[in-house]
Amino acid sequence: MNYRHAFHAGNFADVVKHIVLMLCIEYLKKKPAPFAVLDTHAGAGRYRLDASEATRTGEWRDGIGRICGPDATELPAEITRLIAPYLDIIRAENSRGDLRNYPGSPVIVQSLLRAGDRLTANELHPDDFKLLKAVMKDDKSVRTTSMDGYTALKANLPPKERRGLVIVDPPFEEPGELIRLTDGLSEALKRFATGTMLLWYPIKDPKPVLRFKKAVAAVTTTAKIDPALEVEFYLRPPRNPTLLNGAGLLVINPPYTLAADMAAILTALVPRLGASPDAEFSVAPLASVPLERKK
Repeated sequence: MNYRHAFHAGNFADVVKHIVLMLCIEYLKKKPAPFAVLDTHAGAGRYRLDASEATRTGEWRDGIGRICGPDATELPAEITRLIAPYLDIIRAENSRGDLRNYPGSPVIVQSLLRAGDRLTANELHPDDFKLLKAVMKDDKSVRTTSMDGYTALKANLPPKERRGLVIVDPPFEEPGELIRLTDGLSEALKRFATGTMLLWYPIKDPKPVLRFKKAVAAVTTTAKIDPALEVEFYLRPPRNPTLLNGAGLLVINPPYTLAADMAAILTALVPRLGASPDAEFSVAPLASVPLERKK
């Protein structure tokens, strides 16, 4: 599938992905030592929800629109507290009150960095890279590069800080992307085995996704690290492989608080983001696949 960010900005997958990203960064900030973030497929950085790409799909209305838009319903107080940094960024991007802008992962990371922390935002697509560079402006804590995302893994790891996070969120324009994702993880762990790594994937046909998860489990076993944490959200059961039925993240070296936090958050988000009564999620160690999902 072709998952260009501009067409899907602010949809259910973005909401879940960016909440996980925010929680991981906030956990890194619990220690005073600086950290580095590498975003291998950063996209344009910021997206207009009234632009032609976003209006063509309208996916944001059933995503961030259900959390912050006019159709939003109030979240439980504890969930609002857990995702407060994410909500603050959304509000800052829409200071007039209307929901018109959605921040991509590099803007979210940039907004959360402290003095001394840094971000490398990489984007290969030339048009998106120009937009990304303009969005990041002259922020000395951010470096923008334009190369193949998997080359960026080799070029930037390990970070000099020896602590940090890597997010790999490819557009899935080319066949075999899940294989490249697995190979990229293997190379990344050789360089930075202690880093937190977020691998994003769409769920259409569940069969290649299951093969991918088994391959990742083999990689982490070889690297002698704990199993990845799987965070998945399904709009519907994946019976029709032509549809985007769900999306997931595999989190390598996750914060120990992430599983409990995401289980609570997704329990609250299911009735808001779900397209049907069959919407469900899973948060579990990868070693336990196949998984029992929660509605």
